[in-house]
Amino acid sequence: DDPSKVIGRLSAPLLQPNGHFQTIVPALLRFVNIQYRRERIETPDNDFLDLDWVVKNPDNLVIICHGLEGSTTRAYIQGMAKYLTEKSWSILAWNLRGCSGEINKALRFYHSGATDDLEAVIQHVTANYNFKNVYLLGFSLGGNLILKYLGEQGPKLPGLINKCLVFSVPLNLHDCCLKISTGVNQIYGRRFLKMLKQKVRLKAAFYPNALEVAKLDQLQDLIDFDDFFTAPVNGFKDAVDYYQRCSSINFIDQIKIPTLIVNALNDPFLSETCYLGSNPQNPLVETLTPPEGGHCGFADRDLKNSYWSEVLAWNYLNRNE
Repeated sequence: DDPSKVIGRLSAPLLQPNGHFQTIVPALLRFVNIQYRRERIETPDNDFLDLDWVVKNPDNLVIICHGLEGSTTRAYIQGMAKYLTEKSWSILAWNLRGCSGEINKALRFYHSGATDDLEAVIQHVTANYNFKNVYLLGFSLGGNLILKYLGEQGPKLPGLINKCLVFSVPLNLHDCCLKISTGVNQIYGRRFLKMLKQKVRLKAAFYPNALEVAKLDQLQDLIDFDDFFTAPVNGFKDAVDYYQRCSSINFIDQIKIPTLIVNALNDPFLSETCYLGSNPQNPLVETLTPPEGGHCGFADRDLKNSYWSEVLAWNYLNRNE
């Protein structure tokens, strides 16, 4: 039942008995030491993006994209970067707009469909570096962003981008927002909402007349937040319009490079619509649905210094199609 034919079954640690533990424990208790070289690039709208590099090999580069309210310092990003660079590949882990520890300049920051920033990163790489092969790897929101980008680009995608691998992807944004806003999953939704509200308050200091900060206290969930901020600031009619236009499930049939989507069946963030089955209607797109793994977790008790997701990434990216 493993369409990627590259790795064995994930054996979750004994002290991580379900999807919540498998999500939370790796996020809080995993520590990875990796030294990045930071590069700042300017976006076409005069904002900036911070890119974190580890250059080991002039041939193979993996561009890694983090999830909602993450950054390149998160353990799931650093763990992947460390594993791949120890295999002598180069990595570029980029911080989504406003996530690098310094508030960005524009009124907007990142969102689930802001593929213009990924395009800026890729154009910078192709114009200034000479890598022979580039691979895209994303987690959660970052995975959605990459899949949407690939679908938008279709046959126009730069030829040196060879393959894509994404984990824990909310393919249907609306359904996933509903899921993490109900029941026990609200612990995640409320945490994200608190962080996003704080980011908007920081924005309001620079744009005092553009944002009604007093309304922030009335927002109860992520859908409220996207109605209040994400949608109007980015030109969407409302949150539902934003979700519809940015959900990567609507772009998968246009992807033109080999792509693997890995969504754990016990992921507390993902709705049923995030599992495409064995036939995602595009022969280049494969899906893998391990029973264990949680959201951006994938710790494996049989692996000492790496995670199942990292071994999978290395094997899949090296697999001959």
